[in-house]
Amino acid sequence: MTSSRTFHLKTYLMIAVMVVAGPLGNVLLAKGMKNSGNLVIWPPMALYHTALNVFAAGSIWLGVASLITFFVAYMLVLSWADYSFVQPASSLAYGVVALLGYLMLGERVSPLRWTGIAVICLGVFVVGRTDPRTTVHQTTERV
Repeated sequence: MTSSRTFHLKTYLMIAVMVVAGPLGNVLLAKGMKNSGNLVIWPPMALYHTALNVFAAGSIWLGVASLITFFVAYMLVLSWADYSFVQPASSLAYGVVALLGYLMLGERVSPLRWTGIAVICLGVFVVGRTDPRTTVHQTTERV
């Protein structure tokens, strides 16, 4: 009983990490790119200066770190739970995306968009009431 509870706890914890780290990484990348100015790729020296501006931005590096965190959490959760559970459960990130876009990027999120996000989150709660793993891994023991 305890191992099942631990399994559920670590699964939900890593899904929470995914739900926060993925949108945070994307928003930080967007913020860094907006602060870098217009991208100029010609002549080659302008491309060099553009690359320096992009890679010198702290928010770009924080975004990359956050997306790596998301990727590691995603791989871990997929090794513990069914894909048909993980993917819908990670859709809570849509709400985090809208919230971070509003707070960090100053975007306007319409009431209709909030309503759509609420419908998605309601679906996530329905999926979340099911068991994260429906398959049983067979282990081979050597005698």
